[in-house]
Amino acid sequence: MADAKILVIEDDPDLGSLIKYNLQREGYDVEVAISGEQGLDLADHFSPDLVLLDIMLPGQDGFEVCRKLKSDKDKTGPQVIMLTARTEENDIVTGLEIGADDYITKPFSPRVLGARIRARLRLAGEETSGADRNTPVSYGRLQIDPRRHSVKLDDQSLTLTPTEFRILLLLAGKPGVVYSRYEIVDAVSGGEAVVTDRSVDVQIVGLRKKLGGCADYIETVRGFGYRCRESVGVR
Repeated sequence: MADAKILVIEDDPDLGSLIKYNLQREGYDVEVAISGEQGLDLADHFSPDLVLLDIMLPGQDGFEVCRKLKSDKDKTGPQVIMLTARTEENDIVTGLEIGADDYITKPFSPRVLGARIRARLRLAGEETSGADRNTPVSYGRLQIDPRRHSVKLDDQSLTLTPTEFRILLLLAGKPGVVYSRYEIVDAVSGGEAVVTDRSVDVQIVGLRKKLGGCADYIETVRGFGYRCRESVGVR
């Protein structure tokens, strides 16, 4: 979910800015709060998909903020990842028991943090829209049927590898949405082959060749990743 909203609640302004910078590079919409109260207020207006939450905050601590974020039973709350220097087992257990979806201790690797965020967003998406993965997709001159694992360009069937098929289904399913290479890796890894962020570029090259005159359906967004054009005509 490259267009996901992420709220960072972190009282260290430098760390908060660094996290925001790294996440924006991956295409996320990011806001930062420096206290629990400010974070809850922002959450009401910003409606984040995921919250990165420190425990040791001025005013309301992270545990109390987490309880409030998860307390509304009438709607699905955001995914919450505790991001804290507190490493005691009791703190981890408490965080998970009050509703946190994951717990990462400081210092942390930005790549690991990114991977954990993508995993949480992916799981949340599977829980809320799992049936959509089997819905046929019509995009320009393409007809993509996940149930039959088939792709037609006009009336001609295309022979795609499993990885190429999943990449095309991902991008064409949400035209205009930019997916980073890491998000594509997470979405398409299925066991038939090892997919890495660098091999995504190779897969895209092969996919464009097979699309022929429709190769321009897939756009490279320099510095971010790939997307299908927001609108295409049926030529």
